[in-house]
Amino acid sequence: MEFSAKTNTSEEWKAIISAISTLVEEATFEATVEGVSFRGMDPSHVALIDISWPNSAFEKYSCDGDIKFGVRIDEFSKLIKRAEKSDGVEINISDDSMLHVSIGKNKKYKMRLIESSASDTPLPKISYDSKITLSSSRLDKILGDIDVVSDYLSIKTTQKNVEFSGKGDAGEATINLEKDMEDVEDISVSQESSGTYSLEYLDPIVKAVGGTADSIICEFSSEKPLRIEFKVTNIGRIHFYLAPRVES
Repeated sequence: MEFSAKTNTSEEWKAIISAISTLVEEATFEATVEGVSFRGMDPSHVALIDISWPNSAFEKYSCDGDIKFGVRIDEFSKLIKRAEKSDGVEINISDDSMLHVSIGKNKKYKMRLIESSASDTPLPKISYDSKITLSSSRLDKILGDIDVVSDYLSIKTTQKNVEFSGKGDAGEATINLEKDMEDVEDISVSQESSGTYSLEYLDPIVKAVGGTADSIICEFSSEKPLRIEFKVTNIGRIHFYLAPRVES
């Protein structure tokens, strides 16, 4: 079975590994003729990451069948972090159950693969009533502002604006966004919506992937999971799903 994939820079792998590391310690990737994908949930089944990386996004790509390969994320991350931003990264799998990783022109690593533990995880089937497109830096600042007083982010949309809020023992915070504001690309609302989501999951994923994302799309409906799409150059799709907080 042949599989190899090469990227022009290390940034793509760093973004993907950072995203996955916010939820799981071990990851099973699936490589096919079409490209590389990953889907996994955190142990408490609150959050899910869905990644689709098409073969056209790689500098070189070769796969003659369906291959699943498992890695320990912390070990893989250590290797990828040794790459400079401009270093190309090439991975391939050998018959000795090792992942070969070449970084730049002169670094070569071998990492032992682990047994695949992947299970079929279906994506939530939801029709979204509200859609917010904004820069990653804007969303990161909003989460930081709310995190000062609360462990949860509440989002409420109307036809005119979006309200982010949070409250806790320390107090309350409210931030309003409108379509014509800087770093806000679009606000589209077919039905006014509201939901509350854990910053424990939101903060790490936005910090992990946001720096490499051109923009972020947030979609949700009242009391339904939040979906965040990260628009990252040279990666097809990174979707993050987060279940809403259920009031006890």
